[in-house]
Amino acid sequence: MAEKPNQAAGSGGFEQKGTVCLDAKNISKQYPGVLALDGVSFTAWGRKVNALVGENGAGKSTLMKIIAGIEQPSAGDLYLNGQELHLRNTKEASVAGIGIIHQELNLLPNMTIYQNIFMAREYTKFRMLDNKTHIEKAAALLKKLEHPLDPNTLVRNLRVGQQQIVEIAKTMAQQDLKVLIMDEPTSSLSVEEVEVLFKIMKELKAQGVCIIYISHRLDEVLRIGDNITILRDGRLIEQRENVDVDMAWIVRAMVGRNQDYTAKSYKNEKTEPVLEVSSLTLPNRSGGYYLQDVSFTTTKGKILGIYGMLGSGRTELLETLMGVHQEYSGEIRLNKSPIKPKNIFSQIRKGFTIVPEDRQREGLIQIMNIAQNLLLSSLDRNKKFGILNNRLLQKNIKEKVSELHIKAKNTRLPILSLSGGNQQKIIFGKCLLTNPKILLLDEPTRGIDIGAKADVLAIIEQCASNGISIIVVSSELKEIIAISDEVLILREGKVTGFLEGPEINEESLMKCATTVDPR
Repeated sequence: MAEKPNQAAGSGGFEQKGTVCLDAKNISKQYPGVLALDGVSFTAWGRKVNALVGENGAGKSTLMKIIAGIEQPSAGDLYLNGQELHLRNTKEASVAGIGIIHQELNLLPNMTIYQNIFMAREYTKFRMLDNKTHIEKAAALLKKLEHPLDPNTLVRNLRVGQQQIVEIAKTMAQQDLKVLIMDEPTSSLSVEEVEVLFKIMKELKAQGVCIIYISHRLDEVLRIGDNITILRDGRLIEQRENVDVDMAWIVRAMVGRNQDYTAKSYKNEKTEPVLEVSSLTLPNRSGGYYLQDVSFTTTKGKILGIYGMLGSGRTELLETLMGVHQEYSGEIRLNKSPIKPKNIFSQIRKGFTIVPEDRQREGLIQIMNIAQNLLLSSLDRNKKFGILNNRLLQKNIKEKVSELHIKAKNTRLPILSLSGGNQQKIIFGKCLLTNPKILLLDEPTRGIDIGAKADVLAIIEQCASNGISIIVVSSELKEIIAISDEVLILREGKVTGFLEGPEINEESLMKCATTVDPR
């Protein structure tokens, strides 16, 4: 391997005390018809958190895939501790000491937690798998992450946030870790879990690990990032130490404009109830309840926010309304008529639709193209004499791509060719093509950049203006405050508060979300 002098000034163009751990010089990546990276030079320093930010499609994930050996660059050089690297695959990157926590979970659902953690790095004893060691070490890692799950649990039975913990544990199990790439690691974590992760990151820094941290949560970037690098349209825009850097500077560098959350103006307009839920209770098969005696009402054109910590029953509430859980008790009324959700298909026909929390697993079919995913839920509405009307299908595709500002050069391309933000817009389009009365949104801005987030929030507001009743779950306080007309707060499956208009503020939301009975 060719040697490169280790230096205190990286290729990113700023001086700093310390040691360059990883240096990417003039990296370009050309896909058919797309230049994903255009001569990007990126420096990551040892014992530091090197934050990388940019809109979806800026090239962050592509650059990280190259560093992790998943992709190979079209041009450019990569150095680790002064030694030139030529990574052909993830195994070679792992041997070199480079690990990655993916934005989209990279787990095998039909295998256990410990099997996922030690996949391709198994311990053996007498030429046999040493599962006793696997289980013990997996349990120790999960305990360190303050998430003592049973290592024998199948991953498919875990919630998204728990799967994210397993993904983190899997990377931490890697031996001789020099560089840890974290791509949106907190997108599915609760506030408490984020704090645990930050504590682990500090420990890894002290051990000499170079952390590359990608997040759309800019408050996190400012809090823990030692250096901040910004990409836009596949190019390096700026690389600075986190000194005299603020949110406004990051946003301007990312998107060329300011983006602020402001509290929603309150209009005390009374309209007819659309959905009435009374004493909704959902038992947990392993004992206890996901939901207990939950009651609320939604009205036409209003946005009802659902707020609560991980495990509060937020997702289970939306799933029950969508017909996923039939074992519930209580009463659900749509336009004053009792309904009994039996399955997702019947609920779509009644006017319900959902944007799920996990868009890759539950919102999209990855082997289908953009157009097929967009039309998937509304095929019944695109038939003429029992046959799909191709003219109507093409009209709907064209209208939704234009209306939602979906950046797709060709709708026959694979769905995974789109950025995360545009994939999310496809799911919104799929939902809106069913002409819904009630739109259920579970973390609709999870894992998308600040520009796409603004677009999604604008879509939600437009849907409400068009008379659709919206129920939205979000872990972000500022987002809930900015978009909700009313907020229902859950804790451990119980309603602990209901706020509307001027009552919706951070202090009140947190008090209700963290107290069993604030009354």
